[in-house]
Parts: sequence; C-alpha cells; structure tokens
Amino acid sequence: MEDTESFGFLGDLSRKVVALAAGEAHTLALTGDGCVYSWGRGILGRLGRGSEEEELFPVEVKFETPNTSSKEHTVKIVGIAAGAYHNLALADDGSVWCWGYNICILDDSDDTKRDYSPVPCLLNKFLELHPPNSSTNISEEGKASLKICSVKAGGMMSLAIDNLGALWMWGNCPQKSKEGGFCLVSSFTPTPVWDFHGHTVVKVACGNEHVLALVSSGESYKGEDLVCYSWGNNSHGQLGLGDQESRSHPEVVKTFDHESPWAIYEVACGAYHTALLTHKKRPNDTLESMCWTFGLGDNGQLGHGTTQNELFPTPVKDLPQRVCLVSIDCGLFHTCVVSSAGDVWSWGMEKGLGLCPDASYAGTDSGDALSPLPIACKPYQPKFPEPIQVACGAAHTVIVAQEGYKLWSWGRGRSGVLGNGKATDFYTPTLALWPPLIEDFKQEELRSPGEQGKVKEKETEAVTETDEKLASALNEMKLLQTKLGVMERYASILHGSIFGKPFDEHDIPVSLRNSGVFNIAKEWENMLEEADQSKLIKLEMFYRSMLAGVKDKLMKRRIKEIIKECLQSSEVEH
Repeated sequence: MEDTESFGFLGDLSRKVVALAAGEAHTLALTGDGCVYSWGRGILGRLGRGSEEEELFPVEVKFETPNTSSKEHTVKIVGIAAGAYHNLALADDGSVWCWGYNICILDDSDDTKRDYSPVPCLLNKFLELHPPNSSTNISEEGKASLKICSVKAGGMMSLAIDNLGALWMWGNCPQKSKEGGFCLVSSFTPTPVWDFHGHTVVKVACGNEHVLALVSSGESYKGEDLVCYSWGNNSHGQLGLGDQESRSHPEVVKTFDHESPWAIYEVACGAYHTALLTHKKRPNDTLESMCWTFGLGDNGQLGHGTTQNELFPTPVKDLPQRVCLVSIDCGLFHTCVVSSAGDVWSWGMEKGLGLCPDASYAGTDSGDALSPLPIACKPYQPKFPEPIQVACGAAHTVIVAQEGYKLWSWGRGRSGVLGNGKATDFYTPTLALWPPLIEDFKQEELRSPGEQGKVKEKETEAVTETDEKLASALNEMKLLQTKLGVMERYASILHGSIFGKPFDEHDIPVSLRNSGVFNIAKEWENMLEEADQSKLIKLEMFYRSMLAGVKDKLMKRRIKEIIKECLQSSEVEH
C-alpha cells in the first residue's frame, strides 16, 4: 500500500477530493480549495464545459460571474450534487449553480432559455424567495436571512436545504394531482416543503421519483432525534411504508420514527430502491452499525439474497457485524457501502457491476449479486486506504480514498466515466487519473516586477510554446489511450467468451510479461493443466459451439456452390 506521505502534494487542497457525485454516465469531484472537476459523457452539457464532448480525464468546471474579469473574484464551491443528466453546485456564499439537462434549471424569464445549459448558471430564483416560516410582511432583513447550505439531486429532481432547516424542491417533483392522486409536476421555481414547518430538515435523498428526508423530531436538531419521512412514487415499495401506494406528501417511515432504537446517519436512493445506514441510539460495548434497504429487488440491489421487493426497511444481514459503515450510495440497480477500515461491498446488477456484460455464458460466475460481495482495492490489497466516500452512477462506482488524494472506479466505462483515460469497462477497481494530468505541467505565473519588458515577453513566449507542446502531447496521449481502450475492450470480450470471466492484468501469461515472448502452444498446455473441472467443461462447451458454427457455415457455403454449379450447367445445356 502506498503511503500518502510519498506524494509531494500531500496537504495541497487543490488536489484533495472532499466530495463526489455521480450521474447517469458522468462524475463530479469537489476539491478542498472549492474547485469542481467533471468527466464522462458530455451529451446535454452535463460536464459544464460549454460543449457536449466526452472527457476521459477529470477537467475543471468554470463558474463565471459578471465580475470574473477580475482574477480576485472567484466562486468557491462547497457542495455538489448530480442528477441523471444535470448537476448542482453550492457556493460558500449560499448561491446555487446548475448545469446540464433539466427544464427547470434556467430562469424562465430568460428569452434565450433552452432545455439544458452546457455551462454553470446561477439559479437566481433563490434570490427572490423568502424563508417558509416568514410572515406575509417580509422585511429586507428577513429576505437576506435565507441562505442555502446543502444541495441534492436525483433523476430530474433538485433539492436544497437552507440555513433555517427548510427543504426546497424544483424540477420534476411529486405532488398531489387534481384528481387527488399522485403525479410528478415540473416546477421552474424552488418551492418549500411546508409539511416540515417547525422542524429542521438535516439530510435528504431522492431517486427517479421518490424522496426521503431526515427531519428533527423537535424544532431543532439535537443529535440522534431524526425521524425519517418519505414520499413520491411507491410502485416498488421504495418509500418503506409497507405498501405500494404512492404519496404526494411526506409520511413517517415507522421503522425510523422518534421512538425507534436506531439513529439514521446516511440515506441514499437508487432509481427505485432506498438504502440507509443506522446505529443504535444507546450504543453498548459492541458496534452496531447496520445497513437497511427496501424497494425494487429485481437485480439483487437490496442485498437480501433474493430478487424480491421489500415494502419495509430490512437489514442487509450478510454484511459483517461489528463494522463501522461510513458511506453508502445507490446506482440505477446496484448498491455500494464502505466501512471506516476501507472495506467495500457491492451488490445488485451484474455482480454489483463486477461481471463482464459482453461475455455470453452460463455458470456460477454469471448473473446479478443478490448478496454483498467484497470489492478489493488491488488483487493483494483488499482494503481501500483511508476511505472518504463512495458515489454510484447508473452503472459505475467511484471511491475517493487515501485521505482524498486518490480515486478508484469500476463498472461500465463507456464515455470515459471512470476517469482513467479509457472508454472501456472495468470490473475491478482502476485508478482514475487524479490529480488531473494538466495540473502537473502548470507553469507558475511570471513574477519579475524589476525585469524589463523584453525579458517578460520572451518568458511569456517560452511559456506559450511549452503550453502548445503540452496540449499537442496531451491530444496525442488521448488518441493513444482511445486506441488502447479499443484493443483492451476487444481482448476483454474475447477472453470473457473463452474463459467465462472478465480479462484482468493477472491473466497475462508470465512469459509475456517478463520477456515479451509468447509461446501460445506452451501457454495453452499450461492453462489446461492448471484448469479445474468446471473450467474445462466451460472450455469444451465454448469450442463445441464454435466448431458447430464453423461446420454449419462451411456446409451452407458448399450448398450455395453446388446450387450455383447446377444453375450454370443448366444454362449451358439450354
């Protein structure tokens, strides 16, 4: 395991990731100095770079205000959130920024409004709003008291909590229909959830169409007095209320009401399932951290060993006991949890995205993970050092560890969402390129107040020339990375089809790794000698199928040739 002290940039906040967020096929990272980086799929402007191009590496997102012409004026971001195709960023002054696809992120009075924004734009609506506990006669002092202190997003929905503990929602929000039932209503304006008036909303999470909020039982939050509320679409039991009836207003999840022995400290939502982390309110000598899940279970994303839905919060029993779980997140159909010791477990779709989807085979290695599977940092290093947070996209997972100075990712890697410079799938953790490569080549600003103008001009030209060479080298490297990614993907598909498992580095023969010479006959003989019975059976099935296909193709071609010969001879006779 590498020690963080080996990095010369240890302690540099510009290189330390303090928060992660993942969307459908893009990833965000927030650094300690208030900068945001994005990578992955760029369609609908979700990367905030002003274009729809993919980014295989982390690139900085620029936040521009009318005063950005002055270098002294910068926007410092303190919170980030990602929906399916849009993002939110919270600045230290309480302002909220949005970009990507969401019909509700732009001011509807803007004549140039589109259904998405490729660059961050300031959500001016909050500047016009008042705290929900304010009276009709609002003073200027009361208006200034509103400040957003956290943001969250999911699906096409956006959420924010202000400094008074009020929850605001906009986007496709669950509301009561005219007929009295449940529906989703598109709202351009952040609207307070009045149901929590007189209480403090501490945390919130949302899926495609449902919301969970952790709210104080009294007026203010006092530590372990949180009550869990849920509302929205409940077609799969994702509200945890014991039925499948949708709710247009928040209702208490009775498992975690004010009388519950469990205190919730983390909540996450997948598309149609929910996950919670709790501990005992009155802990004894043993650590009793517990993960609960409920909702859709078709792909094993609940981790209960079945594909059944759960209408009530149910503990994930196969997780080891006496571990301190510190972070949890849900993807579209998978779930991942991290312990303080660096243990990581994942479950759900395609072995918690640890199964190669391109290999068509049947056996014990195929299918979804119905129970938690341990995810190793490296083949010989099971734990992630000093973990901070896990974030799950639709079909990828990202973990920030090493005290914030390293990122690991795995899953579907198309569009560069894993941040490792490749657009291929990885089913074991791979290091993302962090800190961004460009950072290592940044030139310091010229500081020579006493030098003549000609010297400055020469130095500037030298820096410009270096920057151009660097840009050219980076473009060439990206091209090579793309070609390498295509080759690796081809090798992975071929290897998975033959051997019934994804390709990994340790599958490369030792002779090829050490000498660069590959004796295919000898390596094949060694592989057959080391293979167990099940592996030999899989190989036999694969080659029988391949041989049958070849014979079938040869026969079809021979039949075509015979028919052609018959037709030609018939024409000659006539």
